[in-house]
This record gives sequence, structure tokens and C-alpha cells, in this order.
Amino acid sequence: MCRDDGLKPLKPAIQLQIMSTTEYASKPDKIGVKLVLCVLALYLLDQVTKWYIVFNFTPPHELSNMVTDRVPVLTDNGLIHFDIIRIHNTGVAFGMANGEAWAPFVFLGVQVAALVGLYLLYRRGFFNTRLLKAAWVFVVAGVLGNMTDRLLQGFFVPWAEGMSFWEKLTGGYVVDFLDFSFPWITTRNFPLGYHWPSFNVADSCVCIATGLFIISAFFFEKDTTGETDSAPPTNTPCR
Repeated sequence: MCRDDGLKPLKPAIQLQIMSTTEYASKPDKIGVKLVLCVLALYLLDQVTKWYIVFNFTPPHELSNMVTDRVPVLTDNGLIHFDIIRIHNTGVAFGMANGEAWAPFVFLGVQVAALVGLYLLYRRGFFNTRLLKAAWVFVVAGVLGNMTDRLLQGFFVPWAEGMSFWEKLTGGYVVDFLDFSFPWITTRNFPLGYHWPSFNVADSCVCIATGLFIISAFFFEKDTTGETDSAPPTNTPCR
């Protein structure tokens, strides 16, 4: 790149940095096989653990959703209690909006929209670093895992017999089974110790993705989009 101010021409590396990003926008970023396999592995981990709970744990009470089956894992250490339980969550991560009549409809629609948006953003090169690609893997796996629950779990509760197909579909929920409490943290609402909302593998994936997005905002990484598609311009002498 020649300059008309009498200064030396810009170096090729600097020229590449100031190129318009629209040059890459016309070349959609392909979702690689490795990323798909990573999403599949996390999705299967989520689903296998949930279905194990469904087939081996008694469902919570139909009306109150109170836990009826609990397996202690860590107890009596004064720091943390960890149990495996089965709880049905019609809301979102960590039980928010659980039990609301509108929750199954709204959150299923939100998850479908999220998957479409994540796909389009990836194709347009938004997830252009390794850190962002890892975040994309975790969030897609998490959304897919919980969306599968909403579509299928309503058909596998004991009280589903006699219900219509639509009632079973709209009665879907997310299976939460990881239950933590901290007896040393006491409040007015938790006099026996703070209870962290129950969650699952998919929820964990979404939280990890959120953390990776935050980290990526503070650390610069090399753009991996179009690395082999475009070569940097050569340094042409000024005339």
C-alpha cells in the first residue's frame, strides 16, 4: 500500500489487519467435523446421565414436584453436601420459572431460536477463535440437551397414561439431578445451609460457555477464519 504523505509504505501484516472484514463475510465459515463430534460427545453425556436418572429414580411428586428419591454422595463433612436426585424443571437453568404454565412453550421456542441463531452466527464467522469455537460447542450441546428433554420427557412420566399427544408434548420438562448444599452458609431463607438450585450436565455446558465468552472478551486470539483462503497483499513499491 503506497502513501501520498511521503512516509514509508505500510508493511503487509499491517495492511492485512486494516482490510475490511467484509472480504471474509462472503465466505461462510464451515462447521468442522471435530466440532460436531465434540458437541455430540457432550450431548450424549448429558442424555445418558439423564436417562439413567429417569429409569432408576422415582419421579418427584406430580403436584408439588418434591423429591421422593435421593442418593447421598457427600455428607457430614460440614462444608458441602452433594446428592443425586430426580427433579423435573419446566423452567430454565437452576430452576428459574419452574412450575409456570407458560414455561414449556416459551423456553422451547427460545431454545429453537437460539440454535438457529448460533448456526447463523457461526456461518458468518462470529466464532472466529479457538476460544469462541469451544464456547460454541458447549452452548450448542447444552441447548440441544435440554431441548431434547422438553420434547421427550413428558411421554415418560407415570401419570402420562391417558393424556393426549399434545398434553404429553407440552408437559415436557428438564431432568435435574445434581444437588448441592452448603451447611456453613446460613441465611434467613436457608437456616440449615444454603441450597444451590439443582442442575444437570447441559446446564453446566451453558455455564462453561458463558465463562469462555467472558474470557474471550479480555484475551486476544488469532482469527482462525479464512486462514488459508486469503493471502496477505504483497508490498508493492511506491512510484
